[in-house]
Amino acid sequence: MTDTSQPKASLDLTRRQTLQGLAGSLASFAAPAFVSSAALAQDKFPNKPITLIVPWTAGGPSDGVLRAFAESVSRILGVSVICENKPGAGGALGAAAMMSARPDGYTLTQLPLGIYRQPHMQKTSYDPIKDITHIACLTGYTFCIAASLDAPFKTLKEMVAYAKANPGKLEYGHTGTGTTPHLAIEEFSQKAGIELNPIAYKGASEIVQSILGGHIRMASSTTEIIPLVKEGRLRLLATLGSKRTKAFPDIATVKENGWDTISESPFGIGGPKGMDPAVVRVLNDAFKKTLDDPKVIETLDKFYQPVIYMNSEDYTKYAMRTFEAEKATVERLGLAKKT
Repeated sequence: MTDTSQPKASLDLTRRQTLQGLAGSLASFAAPAFVSSAALAQDKFPNKPITLIVPWTAGGPSDGVLRAFAESVSRILGVSVICENKPGAGGALGAAAMMSARPDGYTLTQLPLGIYRQPHMQKTSYDPIKDITHIACLTGYTFCIAASLDAPFKTLKEMVAYAKANPGKLEYGHTGTGTTPHLAIEEFSQKAGIELNPIAYKGASEIVQSILGGHIRMASSTTEIIPLVKEGRLRLLATLGSKRTKAFPDIATVKENGWDTISESPFGIGGPKGMDPAVVRVLNDAFKKTLDDPKVIETLDKFYQPVIYMNSEDYTKYAMRTFEAEKATVERLGLAKKT
C-alpha cells in the first residue's frame, strides 16, 4: 500500500499558505469596503443645512445678492442654505465668526474687501489669510457718491468747492469705519484738499433711510442708491470705478473729474481654515454654477454688479495680494493701527 500522506513540515507550510491566502482575500474585500465607506461619507456632503453669514443688514444689495446665491446653491446642492445676518464692524463679523466655526463646510460667509484692510487699522480676532479658506470669488461692487436733492451742490466739483468753504461741516454716510466706501472718500478728500464729516452706519439700508430722511446730505455707498437716482430721489455725483457704470454712462468717475481715486471691490465666499479640499471643490463648483442661474444674473443686474469669478486657488492669491495692497493704502492715509 502506497503512503500518500505529506510530511508534517509540508503540511504546516500548506496550512500557513492557505491561511495567508485567506487573510489576503479578506483584506482585498475589506480594503474596497473601507474606501467605499470613506468615499460614501464624502459623497454625502452636504447632508444638512448650510449657514451663510451675511455681514450686513437685511434689505441692502449685499443681502439681496447673497440670498440669491443661497437660493441657487441650495438647489444645486440639494440642501437648505440659510442666510444669517450679522451686521456691523464694517462687514467683518462674518470673518470673525469663522474663528469658532468647524471647518466642515457647513458655516460660510461673504468675504468683503474690508477684511483685508481692518487688521492693518485695528486689532482683529482673525487673520484674513491664515484663518480663512477662500472658496470662490463671485462678483463685486460699484461704488458711488450721491447727494440729497436739497444739497447745495449738483456736481462733484461743486461739492468740493462747498466742502472747502465749509470744512468739516458736510457729512456723508458710509457702511463702517475701514470699509471701502469709507476709505475711498477719505483718499479722495485728501487729494481734493477737503475735510468731510464721516458717519458710520451698519449697512446700506440705514444709509438710504438717513439720506432720504434729511439726516445726512451725502452718501458713499454701493449700488443700492442707483434705483433711487433713477427714481429722481437722489443725485449721483460720481462713481469710483476705473470705468463709468453702464447704468449711468453720462456720469463721470472721480478720476475723470480730476482726482486719481479708483475703488473696486470683488467679493466671494469663504469658510474656516483647515477645510477638506474635497469639500472646497464641491462648494466652489456649486457656487460657480450659480453664475449660470438666470435668477442670480437678474439679481446681479438689478444691483449693477458684474460677474467676477475666481476659483479657490486664484481667490487665495488675490487675497494675499490685496492684504498687502491694503496695508499700503492704510499707511498712506495715516490710518494704520498704533503698535
